[in-house]
Amino acid sequence: MSRKRSLLTAIATAALLVLATSAQMALGDSAATSPTRQSALAPTAGCGKAPTLRSGTQSITSNGRNRSFILRIPDNYNNATPYRLVFGFHWNGGTANDVDSGGTSGYPWSYYGLRALSNNTAIFVAPQGTNNGWANPGGEDTTFVDDMIRRIESDLCVDTSQRFALGFSYGGGMSYALACARATVFRAVAVYAGGQLSGCSGGTEPIAYIGLHGLRDPVLNISTGRSLRDRFVKNNGCTAQNPPEPAQGSLTHIVTYYSGCRAGYPVAWAAYDAGHTPGPVDGKSGDFEPGENSWTRPVVWSFFTQFGGSTPTPTPTVTPTGNPPATSALRGTGSGRCLDVNGASQANGAQAQIWDCNGQANQRWTSTSAGELRVYGNKCLDVSGAGTADGTAVLIWDCNGQNNQKWRLNTDGSITALGADKCLDVSGLGTANGTKVHIWTCTGASNQKWTRA
Repeated sequence: MSRKRSLLTAIATAALLVLATSAQMALGDSAATSPTRQSALAPTAGCGKAPTLRSGTQSITSNGRNRSFILRIPDNYNNATPYRLVFGFHWNGGTANDVDSGGTSGYPWSYYGLRALSNNTAIFVAPQGTNNGWANPGGEDTTFVDDMIRRIESDLCVDTSQRFALGFSYGGGMSYALACARATVFRAVAVYAGGQLSGCSGGTEPIAYIGLHGLRDPVLNISTGRSLRDRFVKNNGCTAQNPPEPAQGSLTHIVTYYSGCRAGYPVAWAAYDAGHTPGPVDGKSGDFEPGENSWTRPVVWSFFTQFGGSTPTPTPTVTPTGNPPATSALRGTGSGRCLDVNGASQANGAQAQIWDCNGQANQRWTSTSAGELRVYGNKCLDVSGAGTADGTAVLIWDCNGQNNQKWRLNTDGSITALGADKCLDVSGLGTANGTKVHIWTCTGASNQKWTRA
């Protein structure tokens, strides 16, 4: 079944999703007790074993019924390496094969595009829903997930602090149900154009959460996505806000990371000017663009991979999720030179560059809890014109709280521009004084790595 045909099926059967909502409100505490969260990387029983599982369709008995799922094991699987475990849930009327195959786009859109981006660093699972949906009566689909986890982790080497779930439409509803009922099992979830369709048993614990929703969604109004998001804004202790959303007709998207969340429990919201689709493409008005062209792929993969190999223990203390307040120079790993404001200018629009580290004010950057990188106290590192294209200039501007002034300092040394979901990059791998700095697709190269100096 092509991706386009499958999405049309989702729209045609939207009424079934809406009817499912009221039925699932009564699920309450019916789901089975979840496995215990690991507070640090805990290799599973499958680590060190010769695996019996193989990539392809698997069968399992759950709740006395025969269920199936498709498993994708990394090509270079090493039984001594604990891998991420990623569950991809299909939409109403879709199938596990649609998620696994990537539909008409093929491998680049497999598992909503994450499989290709993972580059063999994750194990992927595409469960098959009963009647091609996720009604989750009595929590049976949640138990199905529990059973799959036990089966997979008894045979394969999994990092138990790196389990993730994502899905579109009804699959988004199932991912949301897991965020509610299995917040102690999954590290993070991504909900594409979802609603409360598969229940919300529990729903009081924090979990890293990203919601993505179209302004013009005719199947599940964007207000439903906002409602799902706001549960975890509250659970995660984030500062309540109305995040910016693009104007209708702009054919763009805006990604917002909430501030004030508990450490390790970020909430992100991606609103886009499109309809009911998991793969919107900026500048395109249709909902059936090739998924491999969508910005949602790197945004969600970046959200999932920001976490290290351990899971924080929830505490009642509310601490910022942004970069901890700190002032220092930022030295480029590839060049050995520091992030610098050209000519020590304090004017709006002064360009960022690299220069010999000298300790001057134009090289002193303060990372704030709001995700800013401030210089001179009142100017912010800014992506020019809120651009998202490779090569967009980075400069300084009056701090205004907009997404093009939000940055995330990652554990691998890269610095992500949250509005564009691209990396702070030294142009052309340059090392000379005065080489300009811009944003570029994250590559892991040394010209995208920085250390505090």
